[in-house]
Amino acid sequence: MVGLSVGEKHFIQGGIAQDLRSDGRKRLTYRPIYVETGVIPQAHGSARVRLGATDVIASVKAELGKPSALQPDKGKIAIYVDCSPTAAPMFEGRGGEELSTELSVALQRCLLGGKSGAGAGIDPTSLVVVEGKVCWDLYIDGLVISSDGNLLDALAAAIKAALSNTGIPKVDVAAETTSDEQPEVNISDEEFLQFDTSGIPVIVTLTKVGRHYIVDATSEEESQMSSAVSISVNRKGHICGLTKRGGVGLDPSIILDMISVAKHVSEQLINKLDSEIAAAEASEEES
Repeated sequence: MVGLSVGEKHFIQGGIAQDLRSDGRKRLTYRPIYVETGVIPQAHGSARVRLGATDVIASVKAELGKPSALQPDKGKIAIYVDCSPTAAPMFEGRGGEELSTELSVALQRCLLGGKSGAGAGIDPTSLVVVEGKVCWDLYIDGLVISSDGNLLDALAAAIKAALSNTGIPKVDVAAETTSDEQPEVNISDEEFLQFDTSGIPVIVTLTKVGRHYIVDATSEEESQMSSAVSISVNRKGHICGLTKRGGVGLDPSIILDMISVAKHVSEQLINKLDSEIAAAEASEEES
């Protein structure tokens, strides 16, 4: 937790009430976002995202596997987050483990939809090579390098950028196999299929401080929150997932208003993130 004096707490809360936060931003303004792609050569795709002093990395590794019997027409996706103990004092020991689990679950909820896969921002059916027999398993790992609030939004942005940077090897399947046999596959070393990231949402976290809510809260602002709602929204304005933290309950009308605000803010965030990803990939190709 961030240790603040009574005066500092009043300063933060008063600034938010007057729509002038301590770093000069308005309530619904994000900090500058910077994207770098291809930061981990061994991964199929990777990206680093900086949001103010919050710094995170996401990497994507793809392996051939077998679809589950219950969902033979879908590949498998796993998201895991690790919080570096050097990122913040609270990450040392059990604190880091608990936050890692909380962030992993929240990202799965917001990006992968429900247990049925309904509303998933990442389409698992696109990962199937041979229905019921061969699919791609995606392992998405997030690493928090430095934390100054709003980790969930930053990690979701890094995952979107990493998937945009991901090239999955083309797979050729041997034609003649019986229904019971596992088909033979040849994985190309030269041809790669780009991941379609057009449907992948961003996450907008609205943090309630006093009577107002803000986006992209810093650690100091998060220490004053009563609750926070994270809403994943795709380019079409569809809600893909929602998760809440903080002990204080919220009236349904406030949540509906938050969803409306998140839709509006997400348009600007998606456009900014897409332009940063395009610039990062162009820079990577030049180098």
